[in-house]
Amino acid sequence: MPFPRCDAIWIFVRAIVGWIKRSATQQSTARLGHVGSHKRARPNLRGVAQFLFAVFCATSAMAQQPASRTLEAVQKRGVLNCGVNTGLAGFSAPNDKGEWTGIDADFCRAVAAAVLNDPAKVKYLPLNAKERFTALQSGEIDLLSRNTTWTMSRDTSLGLAFVGVVYYDGSAFMARKSLGLKSVKDLANASICTQTGTTNELVLADYFATNKLAFKPVVFERLVEVLAAYNSGRCDAITTDSSQLISERLRLQNPDEHEILPELISKEPLGPVVRQGDQQWESIARWILFAMINAEELGVTQKNVDELLTSTAPNPEVRRLLGLEGEFGKGIGLPNDWAVRVLRAVGNYGESFDRNLGTGSRLAIPRGRNALWQNGGLQYAPPIR
Repeated sequence: MPFPRCDAIWIFVRAIVGWIKRSATQQSTARLGHVGSHKRARPNLRGVAQFLFAVFCATSAMAQQPASRTLEAVQKRGVLNCGVNTGLAGFSAPNDKGEWTGIDADFCRAVAAAVLNDPAKVKYLPLNAKERFTALQSGEIDLLSRNTTWTMSRDTSLGLAFVGVVYYDGSAFMARKSLGLKSVKDLANASICTQTGTTNELVLADYFATNKLAFKPVVFERLVEVLAAYNSGRCDAITTDSSQLISERLRLQNPDEHEILPELISKEPLGPVVRQGDQQWESIARWILFAMINAEELGVTQKNVDELLTSTAPNPEVRRLLGLEGEFGKGIGLPNDWAVRVLRAVGNYGESFDRNLGTGSRLAIPRGRNALWQNGGLQYAPPIR
């Protein structure tokens, strides 16, 4: 059930006050028999209205706030069902031990740590681009953490809600160096491989139409098929998110023979997704991401979080993040140490980025637009206060 709208309550309160006002005027007129020079004392109706509005709005919201069906189901089941990519290095892919790694897999672990107090209690469900939204809509998964672009149609027409941005990306192109390409526009009349059911497919068509360039689309359902077609020479170039191209290029037999063109032709904000209609679960996922970003800004890491817990006078913002001040866990239905659980499990946002995508990984992707806001990037989280 949605929260009651306070503007509707205000209309109701004003109607009540208007009725009281009319009644008081009629009674006063009846007593006096005429309108004379006497001033009639009137109650402070504005104050009454404000008081009634505050009471009705607060009590109605508290009475109707629903418990999270998803949180209850996850805790009862004892495991988080998390939808991930079928295998994309840096985001979500099993390593040689069968363990899921990547920044998206880290987010699955972070949520499990916060709600189940155990980052290992995750069931990873690999999904391709076509399957991912249906799996979430049907309840097969509790959370989609799978390099998924946040768009208006996905956020408003699928019954889903994005909770934030894990990685700011953009559509790019990879081609053989032997073609000597200098720009995306040099791909006029080229055959270009892409994956169906992705924003990249739409962006490709939009870009070439806008620039009045012809091209031949070669479309496949799975990314592995796209890469195989490109590798076999079936198409001149391949397009997908820039980060995905960096990862997939390393899987080619001779990576040095291929280059990623420097231009980005779209905005691709990638982030976790939940079902609409479960506000508490949405808030849990959103604030777990915000906590990881805030932790990096505040210098709270996987290594020093326990030390800061015993510190006598840490930064007040750090104290709120770690649950040492305030009752912020209650607002999302979790214990006050929810952020501590997250940081112990996966560290802050910067640690997860570096380990999976940045200097600590094979991909070595610069932070760039994914740096914190004070370092010239776009990563910015509301404060915990």
